[in-house]
Amino acid sequence: MPSINGAVRLIINADDFGLTEGVNRAVSELYAAGALTSATLMANGQAFTDAASSIGPGVGCHIVLVDGTPVSPIEQIPSLLDAGHKGNLRNSLAGFVTDLQRGKICEREIEIEATAQIRRLQSTGVRVTHIDTHKHTHLFPRVARAIMRAAITCGIPAIRNPFEQAWSARLTRGAIVRKLEVAALRHFQQSFQQVRRAANLRTTDGSIGVSATGKLNTAALQRLIDNIPPGTWELVCHPGYNDKSLDQIRTRLRSTRDIEREALLQLIPAAARSGNIQLINFADL
Repeated sequence: MPSINGAVRLIINADDFGLTEGVNRAVSELYAAGALTSATLMANGQAFTDAASSIGPGVGCHIVLVDGTPVSPIEQIPSLLDAGHKGNLRNSLAGFVTDLQRGKICEREIEIEATAQIRRLQSTGVRVTHIDTHKHTHLFPRVARAIMRAAITCGIPAIRNPFEQAWSARLTRGAIVRKLEVAALRHFQQSFQQVRRAANLRTTDGSIGVSATGKLNTAALQRLIDNIPPGTWELVCHPGYNDKSLDQIRTRLRSTRDIEREALLQLIPAAARSGNIQLINFADL
């Protein structure tokens, strides 16, 4: 969506809501402190029930196609399953993308699973404001098309624009390989926008902080805040508590969840008070 009178409108979205109770606690605390405006809930998360009982004002569905167990009956989505672990989704993003590009993953099955995950949130009374995907798999056209059809079926009005703009990536220190991956994936941006417009789904001008995943400390977040141009953006973040429950989860983001939580608490409420940034959620698009 375009900026309004040159304003900076910013959604602060926490991914992985429902992953653990420690992640849920961080999300609730950040909402209360004015440091978060949105979160995306994992329908297959270990702490889904706890999260659904403590929702904030802007909750989306974090559609999971890699890691964990599916919500759909497994006989309906055989191409999404890990051949070596019966009943589970693939545990490798690289493997998922390879099979997707080779046509080994059925687009219709992605739609079935995405619909089931959204419906699970809605069945608990959650008003789902938008959708995104775990590990940004909807960067790829076949996933994007499928989950947008699911969004239409379920009456969801908005979707994450998963493409990080060059200005945001440049502000991230280190992570050269990550930056190259982000840049290469912009190849799919035009296709995404064409499908999104046809589906009549709202979105932002782009995501920020994607290259900084795992490195979003106070200094990195301050650089983004200081350099954000006019427009409507989404800051993608993964706050939480690195506690015993997280030890039981397959994730590369552990101590960094504490670091992101502290950075958000320290900087976002102050940035909003300064008047330079207007905090919104997906329902405001």
